[in-house]
Amino acid sequence: MRLGNKWEENSTTRVRITAMTPRNRPPYRADHVGSLLRPKYLLDARERKARGEIDAAALRVVEDRAIAEAVKFQEDIGLRAITDGEYRRTYFHIDFLEQLEGVSVHGGIGTKFHTAKGEVDFAPPRLEVSGKLRHVKPIQVEDFAYLKSQVKHGTPKVCIPSPTMVHFRGGRGAISKDAYPDMEGFFDDLAACYRKELAALGAAGCTYVQLDDTNLAYLCDPQQREAARKRGEDPDALPHTYARLINAAIEDKPQGMTVGIHLCRGNFKSAWVAEGGYDPVAEALFNELAVDGIFLEYDDYRSGDFSPLRFVPKGKIIVLGLVSSKLGELEPKDAIKRRIDEAARHMPLEQMCLSPQCGFSSTVHGNDISVENQRAKLALVRDVAREVWGEA
Repeated sequence: MRLGNKWEENSTTRVRITAMTPRNRPPYRADHVGSLLRPKYLLDARERKARGEIDAAALRVVEDRAIAEAVKFQEDIGLRAITDGEYRRTYFHIDFLEQLEGVSVHGGIGTKFHTAKGEVDFAPPRLEVSGKLRHVKPIQVEDFAYLKSQVKHGTPKVCIPSPTMVHFRGGRGAISKDAYPDMEGFFDDLAACYRKELAALGAAGCTYVQLDDTNLAYLCDPQQREAARKRGEDPDALPHTYARLINAAIEDKPQGMTVGIHLCRGNFKSAWVAEGGYDPVAEALFNELAVDGIFLEYDDYRSGDFSPLRFVPKGKIIVLGLVSSKLGELEPKDAIKRRIDEAARHMPLEQMCLSPQCGFSSTVHGNDISVENQRAKLALVRDVAREVWGEA
């Protein structure tokens, strides 16, 4: 690596000696995507609630306890971005989006997830837009307020689904033509819902929001692109449409609020859906999206090489997801540093950060990884960030 820093080389990697300036605002050099493995007592309480044995208020007491423990877990590791682990959710997206007026939830869409051992069938709930979209109440504010009350050292981070999640999987066919005879009205109303939610979060003191988006990453996959064509969509045009949608959703973000976006290729019980390099979406992703930081999965071959990073403009922060949240095996520290070195051939090291490639539990089911492995992975991110960037 270069960029004016002194490096000591050995046979495996380059080790930086002179520290860079740590980042004092998010995304942080050592960051993470947000979701954490649920403790068993929380899963048990959710099952009791589903059986009618306890009510929502009793479940919330259990969630509060689990979130307080998750905050301490993150702070003890030394992370600066602190989430609630998404402990109040079943799915990373449904629990939020179903609270928008006009969104209805129906039976699942059968999806093939993949692992090294074979395919996994999963049918997450399907969203439809059955009426005019309206933001009728703050969705995350109460949850954020509790998270903020527990954080002693760090920045409370709120993760919400990207607005593209309301469109991609169903397309025009899942959106009422009575409510929206033209799609521009749909996109306008959807963006307005997000502007109101961000305004409410900002008023509550939130300064760090992450949008979780599978669809820009899915549009890197030839099979997913073909599926979009069959739904009547143009996979070449969609990245630009989505960039405009997201920009409209965040254009009035409160002063001092950082908004990042995480691109996910599917994350269910350590299985995944999509693969393919970022080239098909690079122009929209790096030069049209007005977010502050972009979390990219780069844990294995499924994400392609680092060459699309050459399109990253000055000032845009890229969070490299080089540590797998799907596999328990701990990556060698030198291997992570070598990959950072490879990425730095295409963009400035100063504009990079490090994280796991995804959350550890995008759904309530959790990945096939232990709590001990989860801690070790997050500690690895922390240690490498300290050694590469001098992150405090």
